[in-house]
Amino acid sequence: MQLVKVMRKNPGRKPLVVRIGKAASAVLVLSALAVLVGCQGFSQSSSGGQQSGNLVLGSVSLDFGDVTPGTSKTLTVTATNSGNTTVNVSSASVSTKYFAMTSPTLPVSLAAGASTTLSISFTPNAAAKFSATLSVASDASDGTQTLALAGSGSGLLALNPSSEAFGSVNVGATKSQVVTITNSDTSSVSISQVSVNSSAFSITGISTPVSLAASQSTTFTVTFAPTASGNASGTVTITSTAPNPGLTMSVSGTGVAPGALSANPTSLSFGNVNVGSTGSLSETITNTGGSSVSVSQVGITGTGFSVAGITTPLTLNGGQTATFTVQFAPTAAGAVSGTLTVTSTATNPTLSIPASGTGVTTTVGQLSVSPSTLPLGSVAVGSSGTATGTLTASGASVTVTAASTNNSVFTIGGFSLPHAIAAGQSANFTITFSPLTAGAVSATLTFTSNAQPTTTIETLTGTGTAAATHSVALSWNPSTSQNISGYNIYRSPYTSSCGSFSKINGVVDTSTLYTDSTVANGSVYCYATTAIDSSNVESGYSNIVSNVQIPAQ
Repeated sequence: MQLVKVMRKNPGRKPLVVRIGKAASAVLVLSALAVLVGCQGFSQSSSGGQQSGNLVLGSVSLDFGDVTPGTSKTLTVTATNSGNTTVNVSSASVSTKYFAMTSPTLPVSLAAGASTTLSISFTPNAAAKFSATLSVASDASDGTQTLALAGSGSGLLALNPSSEAFGSVNVGATKSQVVTITNSDTSSVSISQVSVNSSAFSITGISTPVSLAASQSTTFTVTFAPTASGNASGTVTITSTAPNPGLTMSVSGTGVAPGALSANPTSLSFGNVNVGSTGSLSETITNTGGSSVSVSQVGITGTGFSVAGITTPLTLNGGQTATFTVQFAPTAAGAVSGTLTVTSTATNPTLSIPASGTGVTTTVGQLSVSPSTLPLGSVAVGSSGTATGTLTASGASVTVTAASTNNSVFTIGGFSLPHAIAAGQSANFTITFSPLTAGAVSATLTFTSNAQPTTTIETLTGTGTAAATHSVALSWNPSTSQNISGYNIYRSPYTSSCGSFSKINGVVDTSTLYTDSTVANGSVYCYATTAIDSSNVESGYSNIVSNVQIPAQ
């Protein structure tokens, strides 16, 4: 310790500046002061007496008692400056996050004798005991003040699960959920009632009153038993002496009509089918209920009957359908009957559909086409050529059900489908050849019928030739009318006179020139123009140029 005294000899002089120690960063301005320098800092005195501020808390501790977890409780304590100079409270800290000083906002200054109220909150997060220390820092002579804090989180009753959605349940069926009640309090809880407010739900597995010691659990069962289709909801209420005395749990579910299968058609009649041929009919099964149905098997009895186009097992949801094919291929003449059976988990687990058909022996018709090769000749690219072929039935009547080519430049027309041709009769058809490129082209025309054999083919040939390109250049004198914004160009076919005109320009032509590049070889046209003013009013036709002939090639 070192005592340094500075004596004021001349009151008229400026105060003496004294720097104490090499490590000191402060500059002290002294006027007739005694300064004590050492490891403990310095003290200051004057002839006016001791000046100090003292911060005093109104209590050394606060006990918040029991507080429900997740909620808050606030208590206050008074902080007083009992000294004779101002105290500046600079900060406050708490040793755990579950306690907090909520007011006042710091820093705050307290004049001598003044007080302020400190508000401290407690927010527990669980059923347990909590403690902490509040430290209030200031420049008071008595340093940092502390306040012991204590409180307990009071336990709650808890449910697991806290809610239950049963989903879709068949009307007349049930679905259950076991629910666990746990007492998380530190003391026992008495449960006086467990109830639900909807007749679609019921509570079993618990008898009240029941007492749960601290941390003890018990269970009960909620059952959903819909009596009608539609949504149902309710609330399970647990009445007890816990801090949450009316604990609730929401429950919901949907009653659905049980799955049931229907058939369309309800019977299968194939009529007469030639021996050696096959007749086919479609069958559709529908789940008319609200819950899913699993189809485990689809089978059929009866000679010559078979099922195709369906694979089991198959699941059909409510309203969903499945379509498949039933075939009859008689092996001998005579009536045959059978039963199509669909086995499933539906309320009608065995769906039966009667099937019948008759095998007949008849003369099978034959279908021929002429010529066997149909030439279309040379056709310019961009245009079309046609040729006619003939189908002839023999032995018995024949029904043509389909006709197609394997090359899109050949198309069939003049022949509606299905088309019946009596024995010994013929039917003509037209083939149109529309080449896209120059060169020889061929294709196969296939007719499908009930004849024997079932397909009849014809070869198609043609040659695409390069198309000549022609255009018509048009020009005209400008209109003498005012405010003309442009012109429209019109064209019509010409035979012995001009036909109906059609506009050929896409947008208004603002010049007096136009080239028509869409003319067809060998065609004859008429042309006319109209004028359009700025109000979009169109004039009548100009003088008409007629008999404009386009070369054939």
